[in-house]
Amino acid sequence: MAAEGARRNPELRRVAMRRQVAEAGFVRVDALAEHYGVSIMTVHRDLDELERRGFLHKVRGGATSAPTTTFHGDLEHRMQAQVEAKLAIAREVLASEVEPGQVIALDDSTTSLMLARLLPKRAPLTVVTHFLPIIRALAAQPGIELVGLGGTYDAAYDSFLGQATADAAADLFPDVLFLSTTAVAAGVCYLQSLSTAITRRALIASAARRVALIDHTKFDRRAPHRLVAIADLDRVVVDGGTAPQTVRDLRARGVHVDVVDDA
Repeated sequence: MAAEGARRNPELRRVAMRRQVAEAGFVRVDALAEHYGVSIMTVHRDLDELERRGFLHKVRGGATSAPTTTFHGDLEHRMQAQVEAKLAIAREVLASEVEPGQVIALDDSTTSLMLARLLPKRAPLTVVTHFLPIIRALAAQPGIELVGLGGTYDAAYDSFLGQATADAAADLFPDVLFLSTTAVAAGVCYLQSLSTAITRRALIASAARRVALIDHTKFDRRAPHRLVAIADLDRVVVDGGTAPQTVRDLRARGVHVDVVDDA
């Protein structure tokens, strides 16, 4: 019955395809066509639309939710990736950067989400964010005052993004911003989405201190939109899986980088 409804309703079918690709990691075009009772061309059009929205990446013969050198990855997939490395980074900055009474800004990265879940240990805090998973994680926590940045909601990132969000960020002055990035190349941080870049640039400009939380996989990717020169950030924390040569290159560029062992 569900498959029949998806066959008749394009948007319902696309939602189902998105979930199927996210759960499986990779699904073939012909398998999707057979499952939903539609043509191969219809599946291609559906996947093209889902890729345009940022939910998946089309590859030869099918679609994937896993990150590639040019695709940031489905949000659910990213939340499950490099968990130990992200937790180690989050624990380090919680211990060394967060003090009760601060105003903390968090971007819409999954590493920031990992840190957000630890923040009640340092309450009272004011937390500024545009990432709905962080808002959900902290909404019922005592001692946490939440400031949500509005704007245009992007379902692929489960976040509010774009110029309106950037304008809201510009009116604030957090003590410290914790952020991540899609890719680092030649001393520059890059992001996959322009609206994400616009939002994070505003957060960077508004914060008194900027601390980047970057796991080792970000040094092997490409992304189209420039965010910031990594040396312009106050501190960069990476996990123990980061190549020693990468750490040396960062320090040679004047970056304050610390390496933490995985949790």
